[in-house]
Amino acid sequence: MLNNIPKILTGDMLKCLSDMGHGDTLIIADANFPGERIARSTATGVLIRSQGCGASDLFEAISGLLPLDFDYTAYPACVMDLTPSDREKGMADPEIWAEFTATLKGLRPDAGLGLVERQEFYRRAEKAYAVIQTGEERIYGNLLLVKGCVL
Repeated sequence: MLNNIPKILTGDMLKCLSDMGHGDTLIIADANFPGERIARSTATGVLIRSQGCGASDLFEAISGLLPLDFDYTAYPACVMDLTPSDREKGMADPEIWAEFTATLKGLRPDAGLGLVERQEFYRRAEKAYAVIQTGEERIYGNLLLVKGCVL
């Protein structure tokens, strides 16, 4: 056991976060995300499963440990944007985005979430350092994080 480490973060997660370098990308994925396939296409092939927690809870836990690249990336935290067909159906922005935004604003009050078109999100995910697949059942519960520098 360690002090001041959120209990939902496993040793594998902590090692992954520590091993990532500046500019590396981490995907926090929902339960519907093709984590296995995407992780196989990444350079490291790292897939960590965390089905016992939701994506926003995991982001909250990680946010105190992983520096985000606010200084060199326009949006160091991005979500998969709604598809045009979902927007045409009148789908509102997913509530989980507000939870992600609240965590992000706790780190930097002027920060906002980037919106990435669905297929582009998958392309970026394929270049990620790692994927952590949660048990998040709410749709559009995927988050792309870019690691910054420890200053």
